Amino acid sequence: MASKKAAESTLYHLSPKGFWKKFREVVAVNPEISSGLPSASLHRYPPPASRPEQYSTPAGKASDPAQNPYWKRDVRRAYPQLSVITQSDLSTLLIEHSSAPAVAAPAEGAGVPAAKPVVDLAEAITAITSTAKVYSEAKLPPSLPVPHKRWVPKLSPPPPHPEHTYFPMSLYR
Repeated sequence: MASKKAAESTLYHLSPKGFWKKFREVVAVNPEISSGLPSASLHRYPPPASRPEQYSTPAGKASDPAQNPYWKRDVRRAYPQLSVITQSDLSTLLIEHSSAPAVAAPAEGAGVPAAKPVVDLAEAITAITSTAKVYSEAKLPPSLPVPHKRWVPKLSPPPPHPEHTYFPMSLYR
């Protein structure tokens, strides 16, 4: 004899009682169908949130306040850092890079190189431009990159108008 194996519709689900049971028998199309509300005591064992122990996050480097200050974590205030070059630094750089680098032979007992004298920026520029012409017709200074060509106005032929009338409009392309 083959037995019919099917899930019991009311075994793990709540079913109405009293007035609502009678109301459901009268109104429902199929009163034998499950209500769909699971019984918490039978459906999930152990029920959620019934365990006595509490979860604790494992300690890491970020949980130590001495090693994790707020200013390192605050990305809203991570502004770009500005760099400052003084006129004396710029004049030193200009003088060093204006000529070909000359490497001296190492001398015995040579330690730290001597400090270079501080030169005024105007004097440094004058010294560099006097020895060699920095820019010429062939070597122009760098220009700003622009995404489009600059418009150069060119006069177009005049639009059609009566021959002996005053017509001040000029067309450009």
